[in-house]
Amino acid sequence: MLEMFKRAPQGPLDYSRRLWLRFFAAAIFVLLYLPIFTLVIFSFNDSKRNVVWRGFTTKYYEKAWNNDSLIEAFVNSITIAVASTIVSTILGAMIAILLWRFRFPFKAAYEGFMALPIVIPEICMGVAMLAFFSRVTGYPTGWMWPFNLSAITAAHIAFTFPFVAIVIRARMAGFNRELEEASKDLGANEWQTFWNVIFPYMRPGVVAGALLAFTLSLDDFVITFFTSGPDTLTFPVKVYSMVRFSVTPEVNAASTILVIITVVLTLIAMRLQAPDKTEVA
Repeated sequence: MLEMFKRAPQGPLDYSRRLWLRFFAAAIFVLLYLPIFTLVIFSFNDSKRNVVWRGFTTKYYEKAWNNDSLIEAFVNSITIAVASTIVSTILGAMIAILLWRFRFPFKAAYEGFMALPIVIPEICMGVAMLAFFSRVTGYPTGWMWPFNLSAITAAHIAFTFPFVAIVIRARMAGFNRELEEASKDLGANEWQTFWNVIFPYMRPGVVAGALLAFTLSLDDFVITFFTSGPDTLTFPVKVYSMVRFSVTPEVNAASTILVIITVVLTLIAMRLQAPDKTEVA
């Protein structure tokens, strides 16, 4: 009986296909991750020109830590990313529930209009935000929206919340509506049903959408460049200004720290998305 379940021997053609598939997968991983590893390795390079390896050192991490403008830009980017992520996650979750649960006139048009910031080029989004903030005035004082952190945060919210809505709605597409009906039949109200039945199911989508919004906001350059003022500095804009002269190990060190933060947040998100053992049981 066991002989029936053994795999059939593979011929030379099957082995050749598997070999090419492994080679193709390895090449893709090399193209994706080799630049990141190079960035991390050369952040410890003891050379100002950062072209040839001259030795191991951590002094450029100390220089990056003691660079007040770089630290200020990093704190500004983290502040903008956190604020825009909170608002984008709330808006995205509300819109996702609206599109998933309700029917209303022109729903397809509204859904397409909502996804417009995802489709249009980012340079167009940046120019549109620049024109919007430069024309927003308060009558009759003639107040103009200042190009500071608030303008950047509002612009980031405008282009990140559609990503959150799409991720959460995709998650809710597989929800069993009978669970919601059973909760109401057992006497739960709308809020109890949402918090105890619907939200636990949509939580992985909320976490994934929030992480996506945070990452998009943290490393955005184009929209930030168009909506930032002369006295407002963010981390991507600061790194761009430093790279214009040369790619120094100090830039690599700052970028490595950003990569580490992103990886840690990804691990936390994967941990939060993992199913609860008590629920599985």
